[in-house]
Formats: sequence, structure tokens, C-alpha cells
Amino acid sequence: MSRRRISALAISALIGAILAPAALTHAYPGGTPGYVADVAPYCASCHSSASDDQLAGVPAPRVAAELAANKHIAKIQTAGEGSPYKGLGAAERKALIAAIQKVDAATKISLAAPASAKAGELIEIVVEVTGGSAPVLGIALVDSNQRWQSSPATSAGWQVSGKPVVTGPDGKPQTKFTDGRNPALRPGTSYVNVEGIASDPVAGTYSTVKVAWKLRAPAQAGDVPLAAVLLYGTELSSPHGAVETPTGKVPLGGFTGSSGRVKFSDVKTIRVQ
Repeated sequence: MSRRRISALAISALIGAILAPAALTHAYPGGTPGYVADVAPYCASCHSSASDDQLAGVPAPRVAAELAANKHIAKIQTAGEGSPYKGLGAAERKALIAAIQKVDAATKISLAAPASAKAGELIEIVVEVTGGSAPVLGIALVDSNQRWQSSPATSAGWQVSGKPVVTGPDGKPQTKFTDGRNPALRPGTSYVNVEGIASDPVAGTYSTVKVAWKLRAPAQAGDVPLAAVLLYGTELSSPHGAVETPTGKVPLGGFTGSSGRVKFSDVKTIRVQ
């Protein structure tokens, strides 16, 4: 990549940091430290969809436009005038795409939950994630695996009891994100950031993290859905996809590059009795 191209990207990132609201300054790819609250994946419009099943019922052209192959990787392959990828040679673009595809293939999210619970009972939910790209992942509990229609798990009647317990890739607890919650508000949120992600697709090593929630079951009996959604990046795993700026490394594709992903766990149906 030319020095001129890197300098232009660094200046652009710096201007964006100056103009953006404080809560957004380090939002991508440094997580969302200003949003210590429940979230839903429809807000992640800058991310690509990892699979088409999360867009059920959406017209086929719109589904195709949201898939990573078209919304993200195609931009690297074409790299026309004005593209941030234009400064990469053909071999570098190929290596970047290969690294991204390895990250996507290796990234998994699973949710463990009891098959049933009594109404109002306190249960534990554990979400495990392997993969994703440096430096931060976003993980949330939701009510479905539909990107544009899922809501925070609380909308299905689940109540978060206390702060979620985050175990980072080093096996140690993380509290930085959850400690950022206003102490005047209830502490429990169905969304967290997990830091310290350091996956390396070239070496074939990927971070593994875990988040445990205590949930109080809905008051009414019935079959209640629960799923987990993962918001992660891809480009920073490759030396060709990371650009140094005054505020740290950013994806080469920038905020509109769609290098982030939305990926869901299987949906669990818990029988509340």
C-alpha cells in the first residue's frame, strides 16, 4: 500500500474521530463502550450477514446485497477508483480475502441453556464464542435469529439478573465493559463487549471466550425462544487489512467497508412451566 494511501486513510480516520459523538469515537473496531445497554442486531447496518438464513422472507436481491461475499469481499476484489483497497496489489488482495474467509469459517457461537424452567426461576445461560477478529467482540442475547427482526431477549419476557460474567481469551474475568454501566441503573444487560481478541488466521489460532448470564424466566408459562448473536470484525486479522491511525488500528475498508459480520447461535426453545 502506498504511503499516500495510508496517510489519506489516517487523516480520514482522525477527522471522523473529531467529528463523531464521544460514544461513537471508539465504536468500531474498538467495541461500543458507550452503549452499555441491551441491543439488537438490526442496528449493525455496517456489518455483513454471515448467512442468508438470518434474512428469511427478505427479497432475494436484498439478501444477496447483505451477504459478506457481495457486501464486503466483492469490494476487495474489484477495488475501483476511490476504493480503500486500490492501494493493494493483486497478491495482497488475494491474501486479505483468504484471511477473511478463514476467520469467517473458524468463527462459531453457541448457546447453552436448560430445556425447561419454572416460571420466575433463575437459570444460567452460557454463550461461547471462538474466532472473530481483534480487538473486540459484541455478544448479545436475543429472541430470534433474524437480523432485522430480532429483539433483545428481555422482549420475550426474560429478565437479566445482575451483570453478565465475561471470561476473556486469557481465561480471566473481564469487568471493564460491565463496570461502565451507570450505577444508578439496574446492572444487568443482555449485551456485552469482550476484549483481547487476537485471532490469527495465518497461524490458525483463534480466541475463545465465554459469557454467562443469570436470567429470570418469564412469569407466564409457554415455549419461550432464546438465541445469541455475535458481532465481529474480520480485516484486522490480516496485515493487509489493518491501518494504523492516531486512534489505533482500523480496518482498511473503513466504517462503510462492511468488514464486520452478524452471526447467530441456534435458537433454543425453553419450556417455561
